[in-house]
Amino acid sequence: MASPGALEPAAGSVPGTKVELTVSCRNLLDMDTFSKSDPVVVLFVQGSGSSEWKEFGRTEVIDNTLNPDFVRKFVLDYYFEEKQNLRFDVYNVDSKSCSVLKQDFLGQAFVALGEVIGSQRGRLERALTGVPGKRCGTILLLAEELSNCRDIVTMQLCANKLDKKDFFGKSDPFLVFYRSNEDGTFTICHKTEVVKNTLNPVWQPFTIPVRALCNGDYDRTVKIDVYDWDRDGSHDFIGEFATSYRELSRAQSQFTVYEVLNPRKKCKKKKYVNSGTVTLLSFSVESEFTFVDYIRGGTQLNFTVAIDFTASNGMPSQPTSLHYASPYQLSAYALALKAVGEIIQDYDSDKLFPAYGFGAKLPPDGKISHQFPLNNNVDNPSCAGIEGVLESYLQSLRTVQLYGPTNFAPVINQVAGAAAQVTDGSQYHVLLIITDGVISDMLQTKEAIVTASALPMSIIIVGVGPAEFEAMEELDGDEVRVSSRGRYAERDIVQFVPFRDYVDDSGNQVLSMARLAKDVLAEIPEQLLSYMKTRDIKPRRADPQ
Repeated sequence: MASPGALEPAAGSVPGTKVELTVSCRNLLDMDTFSKSDPVVVLFVQGSGSSEWKEFGRTEVIDNTLNPDFVRKFVLDYYFEEKQNLRFDVYNVDSKSCSVLKQDFLGQAFVALGEVIGSQRGRLERALTGVPGKRCGTILLLAEELSNCRDIVTMQLCANKLDKKDFFGKSDPFLVFYRSNEDGTFTICHKTEVVKNTLNPVWQPFTIPVRALCNGDYDRTVKIDVYDWDRDGSHDFIGEFATSYRELSRAQSQFTVYEVLNPRKKCKKKKYVNSGTVTLLSFSVESEFTFVDYIRGGTQLNFTVAIDFTASNGMPSQPTSLHYASPYQLSAYALALKAVGEIIQDYDSDKLFPAYGFGAKLPPDGKISHQFPLNNNVDNPSCAGIEGVLESYLQSLRTVQLYGPTNFAPVINQVAGAAAQVTDGSQYHVLLIITDGVISDMLQTKEAIVTASALPMSIIIVGVGPAEFEAMEELDGDEVRVSSRGRYAERDIVQFVPFRDYVDDSGNQVLSMARLAKDVLAEIPEQLLSYMKTRDIKPRRADPQ
């Protein structure tokens, strides 16, 4: 699922810039008996005008340390005119559970984004609190405005004759990359994998945004440390070397060899030459295209709706029904449809949306259908605009009999068939399924999703009503990729949310719709980009600037 809780600006706000937060901690509580803590930091944000905290993201877990420097950053939209409250919770990860409630709490800090940006050199140190009677250590935050540089670098390095650090074997080397800051300090920006038991490691190629490496300043120093990995976290320093993005980029035409130097050894030993060498084997740069680049280049989002007409929704004429629409209030189905559709329709030039129902008996013979057109036109199921979809939906409620079961596969396969017709990047399909309950054809649906994951399409599932939706979470492949008969989905294309999580307590339907749309649409740009990237499809009229 999408990381919920991106900062919610007031209507009409435009982010002044994007800010990258780098997080470190010092002197954390030691909660492990036989080793040091394995910390992770979880960032929560408060929406504008709200007292509710929502998880924004997490750093990686670093084993066996009380002084972690996290590589994974938080990138936030910064609004000068708003107070953007942040909460950093620190945990010791003891179990494989994704739930922070099952981990040891090490402390927390509250800070406004403006405080970090406004502090000297964009650095803020704040005491961690929350564990009674204990000093919890501190959290260090560094804010740096991101340049708009969109290039990404792919590089590969190897090393030769590194110093031997392990008593019973050779070294287990890895590299740590740091970019220099304007005040002369360094910020960690990448770690390679560890290559075990060798003095001549070849690391896997990796990609990194140019802005992460040098923030768009090609002559800014990039420092690279070489370490020997140790299980207890006390990695041995082998040596270091410095370069720059400009210098690295010259390796596109020639191999570049760097001497790895250990300053302590250099001072102590007169005959010291080096601690080995690191060679840049390859270095390539490509532009990182954005969702907007593809939309500007003419990519159309084709929106399709599928609505649950099973009997578990209740008789539409009864106020207890999830399909019931009073003169004063839209049903949950209509709200979800408007919330998502009114945003997506801006990216579809013809504003014609195929709309289907499933799980109903159709007149005149009472045949059960799982993909009947809401407008009753089999040859052309498209409705004119979101209002046209709503009209056809309300008309269908008056003519069909709600029945069952709840089958998703037929309508997913229907849209997948359309998506398979045009795979050149000019069309991308978004299927919205609105349902009240437990899925009946899970195996067939998984098969359909695995097939669809290779096509230009995404699936949004909105659950309405009070039912438990555990099965839907299984289809949302954020934690575990969806699989069927040994085949795994190429991409994570499903986003599930329960509508009840977004209902405004005061009955404000506009706010409810805005909250829902914000979360369910959050993953669409990344899903579209993942399809384009795996197929090496570039925007048609990408702006070179």
